[in-house]
Amino acid sequence: MLLSQFTPDRVEAGLDEVGRGCLAGPVVAAAVIFPKNYQNETLRDSKKLGKKQRQYLKQIIENEALAYSISEVGNEVIDQVNVLQASILAMHKAVGELKIQPELLLVDGKFFYPYQNLDHECIIKGDDKFLSIAAASVLAKTYRDELMTEYAKRFPHYAWEQNVGYPTKKHYEGIKEYGITCLHRRSFKLFRNEDLF
Repeated sequence: MLLSQFTPDRVEAGLDEVGRGCLAGPVVAAAVIFPKNYQNETLRDSKKLGKKQRQYLKQIIENEALAYSISEVGNEVIDQVNVLQASILAMHKAVGELKIQPELLLVDGKFFYPYQNLDHECIIKGDDKFLSIAAASVLAKTYRDELMTEYAKRFPHYAWEQNVGYPTKKHYEGIKEYGITCLHRRSFKLFRNEDLF
């Protein structure tokens, strides 16, 4: 089972983001604060869970967290500042929207900029080590998947309901045949090499 706390007595918020490798759509970040000594035997990194498991855990997280928030930063900002900066911005926004002020931020990965005067810890593969980070990964993933599925109704040629904006064969074929949309990240490589000739 994943760990419930990094420290024994501080209010901790787990942070994670999804969508950095996508060709279209926003990056989405979530922040989660659980009660002290929170336990959940099934919660883990969202990438290791199936869709039904994520949906089930989403409801549990929303019911049992002391506070949670979800924030997105769109493709236009990604193109302006780059996807890493946009991911950190999304995490900052998520922290700012929490209804409880955390004392320590547990951040998945190794890149983060300080948010206000809050302490933070960057934890490699943190979404598979700490429950609050895993919960943030589940909330961010389910939110973004649902968002891209909705966008797929407006832009049906890119199979976003299946690939949620990631670079797949169908996505590249859609770009090649129909061009790019207002949701595509223009700073990304949107064509495979063979599509350029």
